Amino acid sequence: MRSRTRRAFLRLAAAAAGVTVAAPLEALARRVRGGTIETEAAFGPLAPARDEATGLPLLELPPGFRYRTLAWTGDAMDGGARMPGAPDGMAAFPGDDGRVHLVRNHELSQGAAFAPALAYDANAGGGTTTLTVRADDVHLVGARASLAGTVRNCAGGPTPWRSWLTCEESVLGPPALEPALEKPHGYVFDVPVDGVAAPTPLVAMGRFVHEAVAVDPRSGIIYQTEDARRAGLYRFVPATPGRLSDGGRLQMLAVRGHPWCDLREGQPANVAYGIYWVDIEHPDRVHASAAAADGGGVFSQGFEGGGAVFARLEGACYADGKIFVTSTDGGNARMGQVWQLDIDRRELRLVFESPGADVLNMPDNLAMSPRGGLVLCEDGTANPCIHGLTTDGRVFRFARNTVRLAGERNGMLGDFSTSEFAGATFSPDGRWLFVNIQSPGITLAITGPWEEGLI
Repeated sequence: MRSRTRRAFLRLAAAAAGVTVAAPLEALARRVRGGTIETEAAFGPLAPARDEATGLPLLELPPGFRYRTLAWTGDAMDGGARMPGAPDGMAAFPGDDGRVHLVRNHELSQGAAFAPALAYDANAGGGTTTLTVRADDVHLVGARASLAGTVRNCAGGPTPWRSWLTCEESVLGPPALEPALEKPHGYVFDVPVDGVAAPTPLVAMGRFVHEAVAVDPRSGIIYQTEDARRAGLYRFVPATPGRLSDGGRLQMLAVRGHPWCDLREGQPANVAYGIYWVDIEHPDRVHASAAAADGGGVFSQGFEGGGAVFARLEGACYADGKIFVTSTDGGNARMGQVWQLDIDRRELRLVFESPGADVLNMPDNLAMSPRGGLVLCEDGTANPCIHGLTTDGRVFRFARNTVRLAGERNGMLGDFSTSEFAGATFSPDGRWLFVNIQSPGITLAITGPWEEGLI
């Protein structure tokens, strides 16, 4: 059975690997500190643009780009339930009949589960929803709950077996003092694109402050980030590729020859560190507190074995045998780093570091474009933007949040222009960039002259 399962997984992986991207970010390392910065001019200056669905001026975009909103917090889903708020991480999957499925996280904490029948914990407000849109004109044709009863579903990642791994950015629940929650949290859940998730945590993948995952489609190994000031970069080696419920081995990255290496500041550009992996003996051992030392939890176990320390690892994605991750407040200016892990060479290197908030202010979620550049969702600024990071080392602003509402949609009122972008992901054909604005909770689709090849 395991042999047949592995063969099936490898067929799926080969199909997933059939979509290639341009050589990703090869020149970035030459321009890590400062370099070529084109803050507004890569596609042209940003200007107000109106939503094709509502007519509201929600974004600023370069010339030739347009967008439409797909879903808002409070909209009706299939069956009449209302869409939950705080959409965050997201991925797009091809569907039948020219449709695209979007699986979205909802970064909500305590409160009644928004879909009780799908709940892991009846007193937890997070989970996932799945949107279905027409691929040609991205009009919404369906929306449903796909997992509920989880906590702070922040990021995650798509898999080659047509599912979304949703991650809890919290370790609340027993034995912590959270009486409102019925079950422990801090886990990963596997959400199928074409159905609903079994509300069963993948305990072997670890209980910690999860952020994102990236799957190597060739091996089925899953790389995981941790959102903490002293964070680890982990990988999960499944016992059966593509069937995570069979368990596996959790490990933490370490730098060869430099045990306990602190990568948060003072890192040189384009220096290749050899790496190895430290086994985590007790992946379900939770942090004892929010203090720097986690009382024997996952990070402490890895660090005791020589594991490396990063600053707030958040976004993660796979491309051409490499894993890219963002360190949201890493670097000398604490404005963010982008790291590249070369899986086959077993090397880690810094490929971009923001020299200041005017260039890039704390990158969070990220996505690889089919054209080879990275899309970065900014987290730290008072006026959040989507940035592009090109294959020749240019960083530039691509979109700006300008959401201000006076009750035009679902009675929402207020200035939401300080809310972060999240969940950037491209449609399977590369024509549409889907993204969320976390508050008031909007999912949008952006398209335009991508043929210029910048991202």
